Amino acid sequence: MNETPKFAVIGGGSWATAIAKMLCVNVPEIAWYMRNTYAIEHLKLQKHNPNYLSSVEFDTKKLRLTNDINEAVAYADYIIFAIPSAFLNTELKNLTESLKGKVIFSAIKGIVPETSLIVGEHFHRTHDIPYENIGVITGPCHAEEVALERLSYLTIACGDQKKAKIMGKHLNSHYINTKISDDIVGTEYAAMLKNIYAIAAGIAHGLGYGDNFQALLMSNAIREMKKFIRKVHKMKRNINNSAYLGDLLVTGYSVFSRNRMFGNMIGKGYTVKSAMMEMSMVAEGYYATKSAYTLNSEYKAKTPIIDAVYSILYEGKDAKSVFRKLTEKLD
Repeated sequence: MNETPKFAVIGGGSWATAIAKMLCVNVPEIAWYMRNTYAIEHLKLQKHNPNYLSSVEFDTKKLRLTNDINEAVAYADYIIFAIPSAFLNTELKNLTESLKGKVIFSAIKGIVPETSLIVGEHFHRTHDIPYENIGVITGPCHAEEVALERLSYLTIACGDQKKAKIMGKHLNSHYINTKISDDIVGTEYAAMLKNIYAIAAGIAHGLGYGDNFQALLMSNAIREMKKFIRKVHKMKRNINNSAYLGDLLVTGYSVFSRNRMFGNMIGKGYTVKSAMMEMSMVAEGYYATKSAYTLNSEYKAKTPIIDAVYSILYEGKDAKSVFRKLTEKLD
């Protein structure tokens, strides 16, 4: 594979926009697929995405914009998927171009609902991509802070460390630091689970719990995450590293966190449907909650926080009552 490969970004949301911004610092051209033809035309004329991170101005000479996913895939050696996990399978159904020989990086923090698989596993099983050609891009990092060029950190995980380094090199800049990991499964599950815990943090805030309880909730969440991931994929990992604990904290506490915002609405009494309608962006943790709960019926890790969030979101239980019981289970 070429040391200076061609890159494609799949997705038109805030995280896809942030990744496109990072790549454009280091490469002469990227392909960028988004479904929204209006956004493409607006980008060409006004040099920014009208719907997400609109403060980011692009040099449009560096962008090969397309609403045809096959065109973007055909162009690139490295393809970064940054669309909500709930829509991934639908997008991939439009794919006629072969993924053979391509390096796939997931910047998706969720589980594919149709298969209940993390994105890397989904590509391996349904598209026959070898594990050495699959990677993960995770935080702690919010797209909004990338837009503001605030110092941010990314973890790049891949079975092939050389490919992880190539991806890291092309995302690096004066405000982006990248770290390489070989824990593809663990980092991807952590990226999915932290969204559930951020919803829990939001619910707690909406119910009126203060910082003291939030600290207790987050310390229990990282231990719960450790138990869950160990059941799924046992290997030596430090759960206190930034890809796990750091990403959990920024998602649980940040004002930019859409999962926390979603949870906050639920805590304040919104229904799931009304909270979703109020938000213009997808809260990945909503879908992740069901997937994690279902998976855990097989793994049987002790997950009182996931169980609590599931009972509120999917069983219609009263948030106040559920959290009162949850407080008795945390330590």
